[in-house]
Amino acid sequence: PGTIGLSAAIKNRYNIETVPHLLCRGFSREETEDALIELNYLGIHNVLAVRGDDLRKDVTARPDRSQNKYAVDLVKQIVAMNQGKYLEEELVDVHPTDFCIGVGGYPEKHFEAPNLATDLRYLKEKVEAGAEYIVTQMFYDNQVFFDFVEKVRALGITVPIIPGIKILTRTIHLKTIPRNFYVDIPEKLSSAVIGRPPEEVYRIGIDWALQQCQELIEHKVPCIHFYIMSSAKEVTEVVSQFL
Repeated sequence: PGTIGLSAAIKNRYNIETVPHLLCRGFSREETEDALIELNYLGIHNVLAVRGDDLRKDVTARPDRSQNKYAVDLVKQIVAMNQGKYLEEELVDVHPTDFCIGVGGYPEKHFEAPNLATDLRYLKEKVEAGAEYIVTQMFYDNQVFFDFVEKVRALGITVPIIPGIKILTRTIHLKTIPRNFYVDIPEKLSSAVIGRPPEEVYRIGIDWALQQCQELIEHKVPCIHFYIMSSAKEVTEVVSQFL
């Protein structure tokens, strides 16, 4: 099963709210509309609208297909469906959808943005287009997140901002995470990890995440989003400390 099937199983079998990610890259606007119709029918009304990466297929070669270029365009398409406006304007008896739309935010700026100020303007455009919450890229220094929130609020953006956490559990993460996600790992964390055996690295990463989460909770964040790449073991261990 794909994203829709998995989301439906999680929601309806386990009664856990799901938030499928919708991408611009690799999907036409027509495919996106079909997916949104199915999600709406299944009672899944929370989505995250993101641009996606360049590795996905190009759908613009077909003359009967169009594509959202940026996340803001995807947000606008979802908002239009919430207003009962579909791609085929001549449709009759259409029903508005009821999606709550989230978008991504980058405390250390998106790697393609020339600077953070420009990136924040793009974020504001997504919110003004209809985004109702922001989920941030992972970060390892809470002060970076707090500074980001302050700058976002100064722009007049009032929607909830959900911090994203990725637990560092292996020494190789010191290379792969900055390379793949363009985030900075604090020197205090990296120096604590380098040269340590795997079991100690795991525990250091868990303890770091626990401290991050505790401070974020004390600052009354709406919730915390955990990035899980392959195993949820470490996330389960962290979350269990707060239950």
